[in-house]
Amino acid sequence: MDEQPSAQQETVSVEFTLAIGEGHISATAVVPAGQTNLTKILPVIQAFDDSLIATVASQAAGDGHPVSCKAGCGACCRQMVPISIFEAEALAEWIHSLPESQQQQLAQRFHQTLLSFAATGLLDRMVEMSKEDWRVENEVNQRLMRDYFYTRIPCPFLQDESCSIHPIRPLVCREYIVVSPAEHCVDPAIHPVLAPHQPLKLFPILNEMGAKLEHDTRGWIPLVFLFAWMKAGAHPGEAVSGTGPELLYEFVRRITPP
Repeated sequence: MDEQPSAQQETVSVEFTLAIGEGHISATAVVPAGQTNLTKILPVIQAFDDSLIATVASQAAGDGHPVSCKAGCGACCRQMVPISIFEAEALAEWIHSLPESQQQQLAQRFHQTLLSFAATGLLDRMVEMSKEDWRVENEVNQRLMRDYFYTRIPCPFLQDESCSIHPIRPLVCREYIVVSPAEHCVDPAIHPVLAPHQPLKLFPILNEMGAKLEHDTRGWIPLVFLFAWMKAGAHPGEAVSGTGPELLYEFVRRITPP
């Protein structure tokens, strides 16, 4: 895990081990020694996720099934992307760090994306969908996800069929990898899309922590709602604060293999 907190902060190295089936995963993370919050340590969580995915990809390749995802293949970037409210805050901070002209370009891109969904009727369906239907896997939820994908409307961050925020992309995007031919992802209803077994997925944990914080919500938002969410000026990370080791422990203890 190579992600490091800023040089101005005193840091500490934390080791932890996770039981996975009959085996274990050991990792070391460098986190702020003092007070921080969950949003601030997302780079550490992202780096841990990357190491997990790299291990899965290596094992799949060793079994003769290399991961087929690559730059220029953006079929999966037509799916609805659920991002935790902590990831939304981190993306908002990144956007606010950009020159004003780039912020305006992104805002316009997101606005046009929402207009495209409005024209299909999906925007109203997303807004009117009940909290319960968002939270559970049911026919209403699955139909919306399916209809969303078949609009072929790309993620606002997709440029030239590649992710323009790849280093800071959401956990759910990092964890979506396939070993079937890339062209199959264009229409999974026709072509089988196969994914390697992943013993751990981290994005549900952030969603769970967000849901607990906001009590009656799902803890995440569709990525396309990011700029609308930003207008509220929310800072959910501040509500989950502590020292770096405390926050990392709080996250890791919630990890339960599927």
